[in-house]
Amino acid sequence: MIVTRRKLIGGLAAGGLLGGCDRLGESPPFRKILFSAEQAHRFLQRALTDRMALAREYRSDQMSPVFRTNGTNNPGTPDYQAHVDTGFTNWRLQVDGLVARPLALPLAELRSMPTRVQITRHDCVEGWSAIGKWHGVPLKLLLDLAGLRPSARYIVFHCADRIGGAPYYESLDLVDAFHPQTILAWGMNDRLLSVGHGAPVRLRVERQLGYKHAKYVMRLEAVDDLRRAGRGKGGFWEDVADYEWYAGI
Repeated sequence: MIVTRRKLIGGLAAGGLLGGCDRLGESPPFRKILFSAEQAHRFLQRALTDRMALAREYRSDQMSPVFRTNGTNNPGTPDYQAHVDTGFTNWRLQVDGLVARPLALPLAELRSMPTRVQITRHDCVEGWSAIGKWHGVPLKLLLDLAGLRPSARYIVFHCADRIGGAPYYESLDLVDAFHPQTILAWGMNDRLLSVGHGAPVRLRVERQLGYKHAKYVMRLEAVDDLRRAGRGKGGFWEDVADYEWYAGI
């Protein structure tokens, strides 16, 4: 069901959310909900648009000649370097947490699964954009294979890189996790991912800003609450720099 602006405004008015703000403002729970910019952004965007709407895809001749690396260029840890030296032959993607069937998938198996190829624009919070071609496994396929438990609400992406000693991580709710353009990419521009771009796999969540596109993904964890991950805000930059958890564009 698509909610129009007229229906949304009418519904808010009928429910007293556009009138009586002083009365609602006296209640801490309502105040927390109504005056959170992040919650309002996410609610309004999803109420007024199709939740499964696709990000724009481009032609191959529109791809950027240079695609900068965002974030970390190389985790630089002994464990990660050992994987690089062996071509990631011993690497396994862990899928665990609130799942019925925990997985440990080698890169070769991921590459043998049904692949989605998409040419999309990466929009970095630093102010630059680039168009690239991504090859990867739809995240939905992996989550279906693992079998999410009913209590699962979020997917946490644990990564190999560390910043200031803290492990990098990101998270999505199930709406974005099951979006058809959300993939774990193992290839870029018709080649395997380079170290700079997140080898062996990185997240592509095309309707969100670049910091949500976690690189060097080692583990997917299905959880019911984000408060136990990192410092509890749902991502490294959300924890340390107050970035918005929902980075929809």
